[in-house]
Amino acid sequence: MRTLTLTTAAVVTFGSASSPSQAITFSVGSLASACYSASLEYNVKQVDLENCTRALDEEPLGFDDRVATLVNRGIVRMNLNDRLGADRDFDAALAMDGKEPEAWLNKGLLRLREDKAGEAMPLIQHAIDAHTIRPALAFYARGVANEKLGNLRAAYADLTQARDIAPGWKLPAQQLARYQVR
Repeated sequence: MRTLTLTTAAVVTFGSASSPSQAITFSVGSLASACYSASLEYNVKQVDLENCTRALDEEPLGFDDRVATLVNRGIVRMNLNDRLGADRDFDAALAMDGKEPEAWLNKGLLRLREDKAGEAMPLIQHAIDAHTIRPALAFYARGVANEKLGNLRAAYADLTQARDIAPGWKLPAQQLARYQVR
C-alpha cells in the first residue's frame, strides 16, 4: 500500500513564489498594454494602478480588452495588497463575462493569499474548467489549496500535473520534493 506523507520541510506558501495569471495583450504604447505589462510583475507601483484605471476610463477598449484590463488591474491591486479592490475588479470582469478563466483563477489566488483555501478551491476549479491560459499555475494553486485542506493525495497529484505541464517551472518540483510516496 502506498501512502503519502509530508517531509519535515516547511508547508507550501503562496504569494511571491509564482506570478498571477494575466489576461491578454494589447496594442503597444497603450495604457492597457502598460497595465498588462504591470500585471506580469510582482513588484508594482501606484503608477501602474493609475495606468490601468486610466486605460479603463480613457481608452476605447472593446469588450474583451475591457474584461482583460479589469483582470489585469485586479492583479496589480492584488500585488499592491489592495485585496478588496482586486476582488472588485475580478468581480466586475466576471459580471461582464462569467466564463473569464483568468478572473476565476486570480480570485482563487487572492483567496489563497488570504489563507482561505476552502474558498479558493471552487474558484480555481472554474478557471481549470474554463481553460485558463495558465493551467500549470492553476494546478499548482489547487495543489496548495488541497495541501492546506489536508488533502495530501490530491495536492500531490495537482503539483505533479503542474510540474508536467510546465517542466521548466521549478516551484512545483521543489514542492513535490517535500513529499515521500511510500
